[in-house]
Amino acid sequence: MRFQPDSLAGVNVVNSFAPGQVIVNAEPWPGSVIVPWKGDVRAWPPKAPGDLAPEHVAAVLECNPEVVIYGSGPGLRFPPPAVMRALIEARVGYETMDSGAACRTYNVLATEGRRVVLAVLA
Repeated sequence: MRFQPDSLAGVNVVNSFAPGQVIVNAEPWPGSVIVPWKGDVRAWPPKAPGDLAPEHVAAVLECNPEVVIYGSGPGLRFPPPAVMRALIEARVGYETMDSGAACRTYNVLATEGRRVVLAVLA
């Protein structure tokens, strides 16, 4: 699916998402990725919801978000609370949704100027 959001200067935008690939700022990223509202986009190690571990969430927290949008792949799969504990303790909100919906939601929040981070399993 293709996205065409409004944009803000310097804000990362997800242009499209397809299973196995996320295109951010017109650059394809194969596999899972962390997309902060500003700054460097980077590959993210987990490939499937069962791979998600506390150290992966710690990498997301390094972006200093106010909210994290977690895309769990093609279907909605909630992560175990123990894995997301670092977000809860840091008082960072997070929402889980399928990866397509997560990309769309990220774009809306990022273009509103929110400190949002997309952590998406492709």
